[in-house]
Amino acid sequence: MQYIRNFSIIAHIDHGKSTLSDRILELTQTVEKRKMKEQLLDSMELERERGITIKMQPVRVKYPYQGQEYIMNLIDTPGHVDFSYEVSRSLAAVEGAILLVDATQGIQAQTIANVYLAIEQDLVIIPAVNKVDLPHARVSEVKQEICELLGVEESEILEISGKTGQGVPALLERVINEVPAPVANSIEGDNFRALIFDSAFDSYKGVIAHIRVVDGNISTADTIKMLAKKQEAQVLEIGVFTPQMTKLETLSAGMIGYIATGLKNVENVRVGDTIIKFPAGQDLAPLAEYMEPIPVVYASIFVASTEEYPVLRDALNKLKLSDSSLVFEPESKEALGKGFRCGFLGMLHLDIITERLRREYDLDLIISTPSVAHIVEQTNGDKYTIYSATDFPDNTKLARILEPYVRLEIMTPKDYIGSVMDLLQKRRGQFINTKYIGEDRAIVEYQIPLAKVIVDFYDVLKSITSGYASVNYYPLEPQQADLVKLDIMVAGEVQEALSHIVYKDEAHDEGKRIVHKLKQSLPRQQYAVALQAAVGGTIVARETLSAFRKDVTAKLYGGDRTRKDKLLKKQKEGKKRMRDTARIQIPKEVYLEVLKH
Repeated sequence: MQYIRNFSIIAHIDHGKSTLSDRILELTQTVEKRKMKEQLLDSMELERERGITIKMQPVRVKYPYQGQEYIMNLIDTPGHVDFSYEVSRSLAAVEGAILLVDATQGIQAQTIANVYLAIEQDLVIIPAVNKVDLPHARVSEVKQEICELLGVEESEILEISGKTGQGVPALLERVINEVPAPVANSIEGDNFRALIFDSAFDSYKGVIAHIRVVDGNISTADTIKMLAKKQEAQVLEIGVFTPQMTKLETLSAGMIGYIATGLKNVENVRVGDTIIKFPAGQDLAPLAEYMEPIPVVYASIFVASTEEYPVLRDALNKLKLSDSSLVFEPESKEALGKGFRCGFLGMLHLDIITERLRREYDLDLIISTPSVAHIVEQTNGDKYTIYSATDFPDNTKLARILEPYVRLEIMTPKDYIGSVMDLLQKRRGQFINTKYIGEDRAIVEYQIPLAKVIVDFYDVLKSITSGYASVNYYPLEPQQADLVKLDIMVAGEVQEALSHIVYKDEAHDEGKRIVHKLKQSLPRQQYAVALQAAVGGTIVARETLSAFRKDVTAKLYGGDRTRKDKLLKKQKEGKKRMRDTARIQIPKEVYLEVLKH
């Protein structure tokens, strides 16, 4: 155990974590040169396409130092705020973290958030400035920012280049010298305990648990038990990541690896659970579990064909294995059929999950407009949470409604502070504080409704700051808001699937936007169709979908006017009967067009 080092790489998005991982794999000759490629640990097609890390990825490398070969378990982590739960889980499995800061961009909002996560886990933090080989690198300025953040001396901050390999050997030596070796309460085999920090599914091996062995050791053919789920299993295979799965005979305390459980029910292996040997270790106490992530964005996912519903259900279950922050439950809507209401950690999280469903499972999806959860307090004192407008209570029973708020931290060059504050004021933000970092950058802090952040806020912010701003946010206590249910009616019939919860003073604009979109996308009928947006019994916006015009008098020739009037009257009465009796069928494509974000 004294020659094992477990560490993660943490940084803001696009600061070079995956590139540094590539150089470490190359330097330690873990991967042959002919097999080496950029972003090697980003094995998912979506990760390589977008240039971001979505999944944490463990890998084991060997590095000789002062006559001794060290086993180093590295976990590459995502950098986007939506995947901070991945980062927190990886940090719970290691003793140290390399903090990487881009020499051209400096400290960003997520850099600070990741540092706090590492400090909470009491990890050794090794700071390094990356991309020092670039001509416009601001090495000395960025070092000063790190000194202010961590309270370290400038001499303690390494200068490296993940692209060229400059400074990487010195970085690994710092990890060996400063990150402590893992400590076990027991190295006896029967006292085996391991923490599940991630998992995956294999058609032949069942659920594969990614584990950090805390105590004891495990071998193939041992019987194990998941303490929280009380599920027993026979070990089919154990091993480590190099970075592909490589079989071993034994995993011992301090090591990071995997166990193939053979279990086909994905719900039986939960991230954060403790694995023990059974029955020998059944009296052992479970390890500390992860805090359950709290979704901040909700959206309903339906399939275009009802026959694909079982595929969607299985797909979500399997995705939850590799992404335990995903939350979902069945939902049914008359217009869209059976689907699932899903909770996500942010808009990028929603985007990635839906894209994976489309690509990996070939599903044709309909996704509702993202929303947040609201807390309703009724006049009789009852309190409950609603996730969509469908659950909105009658106004006569409503005492008040609370909506989620977040503390928003935006790091921006000081030239853009005015534009950023103007955007936040328009989004109902409440100013908290402004802090300056160095001479030309500031952190603007605001309290703002989460609903105003989740849809297009990030894109607008990047636009007004020329791409220089970065964002991080923390949940706050819900606050009272003046919210109403906006009903959308087609030919006088309320379409629940299109209903929204909106601010009372924004109901007109939002209603106008939706009915206008409906008018553009709804097929025309033989009669005029009223498209209305209403709050309670008050119509706040209206459009009329004009009817097809059929010239019933075209076949007439000669005669007086009464012959034409007779046909026109007959047509008018027919259209009235159709309007009174016919029910408009809204195609799913229309829902998709109106609901898409």
